Amino acid sequence: MRLVFCGTPQFAVPTLEAVLAAGHEVALVITQPDRPVGRDQKLQAPPVKQTALAHALPVLQPEKIKNNAELREQLETIAPDAILVVAYGRIIPQWMLDLPRYGNINLHGSLLPKYRGAAPIQWAVASGEVVTGVTTMRLDAGLDTGPMLLAHSVPVGEEETSLDVYENLAEVGAPLMVETLRRLEVGDLHPTEQDHSQATLAPILTREDGRIDFSRTAKQICDRWRGFQPWPGAFTSLRGKKLIVHKMHKVEHQYALDAGLIHLYEGRLLVGCGEGSLLEFDEVQLEGKKRMTAAELLRGYQISAGERLGE
Repeated sequence: MRLVFCGTPQFAVPTLEAVLAAGHEVALVITQPDRPVGRDQKLQAPPVKQTALAHALPVLQPEKIKNNAELREQLETIAPDAILVVAYGRIIPQWMLDLPRYGNINLHGSLLPKYRGAAPIQWAVASGEVVTGVTTMRLDAGLDTGPMLLAHSVPVGEEETSLDVYENLAEVGAPLMVETLRRLEVGDLHPTEQDHSQATLAPILTREDGRIDFSRTAKQICDRWRGFQPWPGAFTSLRGKKLIVHKMHKVEHQYALDAGLIHLYEGRLLVGCGEGSLLEFDEVQLEGKKRMTAAELLRGYQISAGERLGE
């Protein structure tokens, strides 16, 4: 097929490489503009652009696409069979949806209709899902509401973070997109409408999503920490200062401790959570200080049992 590929982060790279390896022609790659990163704010090209240039593919990085007459003219000249959209980060306008004969095919990081939105992988892990997956779908004007094409499920390990799942889904999503294109071309793939009554939302993450609510169970807090990697992570406050929790785990036995209350046991920092569950902090970072083990925090700051976090 003659394709246009829209994508930005590393998640989209395996799919771009897979469609090229399958012999499809990628006439144009559309990605987000280069962005400043790090302390020196040096401009960095997104991973999809780097990959496209390595394959000598033409690249466009428009700031806006909805009313972009130049882009529209270029795409109409290309006349693609399909436009592939993988974590591009822009809403696709109606004129782009209507352009190719096979439509705009999206690789979405969840088993639709669950986790529609900007952060499906993070919210699936944060919600404690033990299975997630990827879905290819034909985009429409709604938010991930279009008809589904193919899906592939992937187990989520108890210790896996969203970063682990992100890599797994990127790898299984690439051949799924190739298979979707193959079956569309031969005409034996028929779109399936989503059951909208089963839809759940996965909105863009905010900093506040990382704030620990100790009324949740220890498992729920750990799941959210796993899901919100690398950002916004998990944090609370200690003596009025922000305390980032870099590593944590739930303690199996229960203990009658108020939510947010610190309990010290053999040099370990335990915290009471909802339903009598217990959380242990392994690595932390107090505001303005370096990352340290919980034992180092206890020794260096004379933390007392009965102090409360989050106040």
